[in-house]
Amino acid sequence: MRIFDPHIHMSSRTTDDYEAMRAAGVEALVEPAFWLGQPRTSVGSFLDYFDSLLGWEPYRAAQYGIAHHCTIALNPKEANDPRCVPVLEELPRYLDKDNVVAVGEIGYDSMTPAEDHALAAQLELAVRHELPALVHTPHRDKPAGLDRTLAVVAESGIAPGRVAVDHLNEVTVARAADSGCWMGFSVYPDTKMDEDRMVRVLKEYGLERVLVNSAADWGKSDPLKTLKVGNAMLAAGFTDDDVDRVLWRNPVEFYGQSGRLELGDRANPATFEGNSILRGAPATPAGR
Repeated sequence: MRIFDPHIHMSSRTTDDYEAMRAAGVEALVEPAFWLGQPRTSVGSFLDYFDSLLGWEPYRAAQYGIAHHCTIALNPKEANDPRCVPVLEELPRYLDKDNVVAVGEIGYDSMTPAEDHALAAQLELAVRHELPALVHTPHRDKPAGLDRTLAVVAESGIAPGRVAVDHLNEVTVARAADSGCWMGFSVYPDTKMDEDRMVRVLKEYGLERVLVNSAADWGKSDPLKTLKVGNAMLAAGFTDDDVDRVLWRNPVEFYGQSGRLELGDRANPATFEGNSILRGAPATPAGR
């Protein structure tokens, strides 16, 4: 089983996770820019974070044979903080980077006017830079959030097939399917979707335009949920080809619209800017 996780926050994970993911069949991933769990207080903290998504994390992933890509954006939660909003002016130079395959995560958290502005501005950037958009739907009042999201998407002029609407569930999937956007599902240990619910959605709505992700971050999450969905699909009667479509070909098709996916063999440097994933000197045999 080959796996492309289209939404996972590896900056929050350890090298053990990279190792376990590669052993489970994860060969590629996309890491969206997101909220770090506490407020950023300046634009500079965003820029350092974006630089890490373009440098340190691809280096870490390469040590385990995983192709790392990212999306760049001002996330919905911090779009409400006046200290953070000026980062919108810095985004264009990052959206031109080769490893950036979409604008994201953008969308809604609390559905405020500030979030309206940030979403519209960043959809405009996606159109201008000819990139797909990864859109975060709110965790509260999801139906209203989805309707508001789709209205702004329609106003932006971006083609629905270049938009992935993420964090969907049984309540919102039908509306998203009708919109023509890609449908993203985050599979978690306790919240959001689980493997069995995901299988039921796939049976009802089919495999087209579906992205299944672990969205693993600093909270209770599991970077192997994509594998577990694949196994649940097989146990439910889906074929190996069905699994390959959902877990590999679909994310390749969506992010491939950027023209920037690199899924072949990548360089695997021993260090990044003089640093490695090792802490201290490598161990040597006793007596040497």
